[in-house]
Amino acid sequence: MAGSVSFFFFLSLLFISSIHVESNGEGYISLDISNKGLDFMKEFLVEMAETSLVPLDLPKIEKSKHIPIIGTVHMVLSNISIDNIHVISSTVKAGDTGIVISVSGAYANMTMNWEYSYSNWLFPIPITDNGKASIQVEGMDVGISFNLTNVQGSLMLSPLDCGCSVKDIFIKLDGGASWLYQGLIDAFEGRLSSAVENAVSKKLREGIVKLDSLLQSLPKEIPIRNIAALNVTFVGDPQFRDSSLVLSINGLICAKEAYTAPPYHHLFASLEHLLASIPLKDPASMVTISLNEKVLASASSVYYDANKMHWIVDKVPEQSLLNTAGWRFIVPQLYRRYPNADMNLNVSIYSPPHLIIREHQIDLTVHADVVINVLNSGEVTPVACFSTAVSGSASPWISNNNLGGSIGLDELSLSLKWSKIGNLHVSLVRALISTALRTVILPYINIKLSRGYLLPTFHGYMLQNANILCSDSWIKISSDVASVNQLFIS
Repeated sequence: MAGSVSFFFFLSLLFISSIHVESNGEGYISLDISNKGLDFMKEFLVEMAETSLVPLDLPKIEKSKHIPIIGTVHMVLSNISIDNIHVISSTVKAGDTGIVISVSGAYANMTMNWEYSYSNWLFPIPITDNGKASIQVEGMDVGISFNLTNVQGSLMLSPLDCGCSVKDIFIKLDGGASWLYQGLIDAFEGRLSSAVENAVSKKLREGIVKLDSLLQSLPKEIPIRNIAALNVTFVGDPQFRDSSLVLSINGLICAKEAYTAPPYHHLFASLEHLLASIPLKDPASMVTISLNEKVLASASSVYYDANKMHWIVDKVPEQSLLNTAGWRFIVPQLYRRYPNADMNLNVSIYSPPHLIIREHQIDLTVHADVVINVLNSGEVTPVACFSTAVSGSASPWISNNNLGGSIGLDELSLSLKWSKIGNLHVSLVRALISTALRTVILPYINIKLSRGYLLPTFHGYMLQNANILCSDSWIKISSDVASVNQLFIS
């Protein structure tokens, strides 16, 4: 069954697999992340920050203060730690200079140790006390802005500003004679607030540096089934427009052994020219992915050059078509020479398939040689070869996170290249094959396609409420993103 599935699903695989990023080819791929998508990314980053910022240790704070009668009291706050941070409200905005994330009204819980010592002429022996304290930080506002630029095909994240301010801080002491010295510890509130603000700002800047390092380490090529490599270098600087972020990658695909990343300055036309050709995005979706038809053409060429467009078809839904008895009235001399013999078809595509994206569909034309082999006494005997040109169309769809579609036959042309069994009635053979395609093979394929293929997940996230649209030269996919657990719970 493997041969027939490979051949008859070839049309659908070209259409279906082409919308996955790892199958993209030469041309352009653009990602337009809407304000809704930026907000989703912001929530993801905020959740990461809430967990990665803590526990956050603050430096020791010491202070001496003269108190009448008692004398000079030396106080030390140590083991100061922010144990958790809770974000109440946050916003994200894309502007001309970059992206700004603002957090307001956050609060944090802290713990610390405290101690003091003092002595005077009445009590020459030092008096000490110590204990623990819990701290509540309220009204914490955080603002961070950064810019994204393209450096030799990689994204560089540059912080523009980062700050933190604390409105209120409340200290509650436990242990020893803490009730007596609550007023003394209150004097540390200002220094504690400053320590929190400085520590959070520093930690956020360190996080940006780590995130930038991660972006710089992303691969510039992605292997595709040991056949080819996809160039995923970025083209031009990211564009901030209409509260959205637009990214574009090279998208060039080459045979893996021949892959060399072209210099950045010799890539394609400017990003502005590219964006002018992209269909309008769906503002109600988080992200819109646009793929040019050159992506499909490149994938087609690479698979053709890798000799991956050759099949032996030995099983079809109507198996009688692969027995000489099924051809006895169409090619009688074939049946007379090889009565009731099984056959297979050796299908070889001799030029890269031609694909064109039109409104609501993808058109495909395939040129192939089909050799009829007779399986006679364990031997494979080629008896005839036909040159064919098949034109069809596909209409992809996405529903409930399943990718499916349907394909149809528009035209089939057939000519005889050679024959070892005499002259053949080509028109009768063409009519038989055309009827088999329309009534048996394509309906069988469309039943399979109607069930759809589950779209893959990425690190626990998957597309939600996705839509696919074919327009002039472009495939556009608009979608939201949600966690897998969230989808299953709902």
